Amino acid sequence: MSVEIEVGLENAPKMPRFEEKLPLPPPKGLANPKVRRLLIVAGAVVVAAVVGLYLYYRLRESTDDAQVDGHITPIAAKIPGKVEQVLVDDNQAVKAGDVLVKIDPRDYQAALDQARASLGLAEKEALSAGIDVPRWKDNLASNTSSAAAQFAEAEADLLRAQAAYEQARTADLAFAQANVEKSRAAARLAAADLDRFIPLAAKDEISKQQLDAARANADSTASALKADEERLAQATRNIEITKAAFLAAQARVEQARAAKDTAKSDLRQVGIRSADAQAKIAKVAQAKAAMEAAELQLSYTKIVAPVDGVVTRKQVEPGQVVQAGQGLLVVVPLQSVWVTANFKETQLRRMKPGQRAYVHVDTYGKTFSGRVDSIAGATGARLSLLPPENATGNFVKVVQRIPVKIVLDPIPPDKAILRPGMNADATVVTE
Repeated sequence: MSVEIEVGLENAPKMPRFEEKLPLPPPKGLANPKVRRLLIVAGAVVVAAVVGLYLYYRLRESTDDAQVDGHITPIAAKIPGKVEQVLVDDNQAVKAGDVLVKIDPRDYQAALDQARASLGLAEKEALSAGIDVPRWKDNLASNTSSAAAQFAEAEADLLRAQAAYEQARTADLAFAQANVEKSRAAARLAAADLDRFIPLAAKDEISKQQLDAARANADSTASALKADEERLAQATRNIEITKAAFLAAQARVEQARAAKDTAKSDLRQVGIRSADAQAKIAKVAQAKAAMEAAELQLSYTKIVAPVDGVVTRKQVEPGQVVQAGQGLLVVVPLQSVWVTANFKETQLRRMKPGQRAYVHVDTYGKTFSGRVDSIAGATGARLSLLPPENATGNFVKVVQRIPVKIVLDPIPPDKAILRPGMNADATVVTE
């Protein structure tokens, strides 16, 4: 039981003094509630961190065997010649189309001028052939038509001459011979009558008038016989004449046939002339191709940059004589680079193109984002110069690495410039 005592200040000295009660010391170790709470919170944080790290790294595959890759463009001479100018230095930035090296163009310019002259000559010859062939073809066609007409006319003349000869040899000769026989018989009869009348007239048995009539008839029949004999002789001569005309007509026919055949033969020459013209036209194309080749060779005297990039490994100097295919320098396009990450084969289980990736470049100490572009079709060992041979009996199983191409998102030049060969760490999110 406690007793409450109310005292005033004036009574303080008279009050009895009581001993103060000291606080108990806090419990130590796990008995302390604060320690227990702190340990519980710390354990929860550690568990959460472990679970978070597990979930985080479970969906990520990483490797430190990665390098920056890019297109290495070697520049070589396409033609032999003496280097006239070198317009770039090592590590100089160039644009596509910039002239890097000039080769002495005089020999190739002379070859181009010669090719142009050959082309001009070929074009003139082809033009001349193109004009001559149609004209020659028209002339030959006209000659052929004329020869054909002359041949037809000669054949017609031959037929007429043959008909005339046959008529003179048969009908005209027979008619003349018949007239001669008839006139000869009449003349013979008239002469016989005259011979009978002369003695009778001497005896005055017939009148003088009858004798004169018999004499006139004998003279007339004799004259008719002579005329018919002349006509027979003429008919005989006509046979020879018509025969000669017939033979002459045959000769003209043969001559016209030969002219016709010659014209046809000449007409066949048109094909030869046309083929020659086509050959000359083909020579024009050949000369044009030679000129274009010479122009191309001349253009090779200026060696230009094929892409934007940086000149590296310059191995050419003015005055140097270079050969076709000889390497001069290298242009590295820094705008199109990627990362080749060599992942272990056990890391590719869930990896596929299109997944997000992050690349940490040692040079800058920065991480850049990108995506998986493709996965190589074979391991790096299989693609090496001397692939391993596991059939020797000394096989040791080694985890192989497979190259994975990672294409980076665009990086501003002022932030970083990646160069082929830089080391990097690559991480692929395989979710």
